[in-house]
Amino acid sequence: MTTAREIMTSGTECIGAEESVLDAAKKMKDLGVGALPICGTDNKLKGMLTDRDIVVKVLGAGKNPADVKAGELAQGEAVTIGADDDANEILRTMIQHKVRRLPVIDGHDLVGMVAQADVARALPDPKVGDLLEALSTD
Repeated sequence: MTTAREIMTSGTECIGAEESVLDAAKKMKDLGVGALPICGTDNKLKGMLTDRDIVVKVLGAGKNPADVKAGELAQGEAVTIGADDDANEILRTMIQHKVRRLPVIDGHDLVGMVAQADVARALPDPKVGDLLEALSTD
């Protein structure tokens, strides 16, 4: 079975918890991504920041993105997947937590990101449908 390490996008960059949401938005634009892991000063993963978080929780709330720290938007414990976990485990984790992207951890190190599309390519068609259905409903 295919592992996270085989299907992930490596070289994932973090946004520091103390960096502004404006800096995060610029980094997303420069990297062409819609989400960034939030890393603390201890280099540990604190959560994920999405472009939707920026729009809804910052801009929609009338806050200045230059004044809001990325770490303020980290909610609860970050949902991750191990680098050697297989595609079925990734599927289960995405469905259980209703997330479309998972940071990939090897030991304590962030080594990449697995997106819904990566998993869809690695799974047989019926399971892809299950994933899409689970993540498309509230």
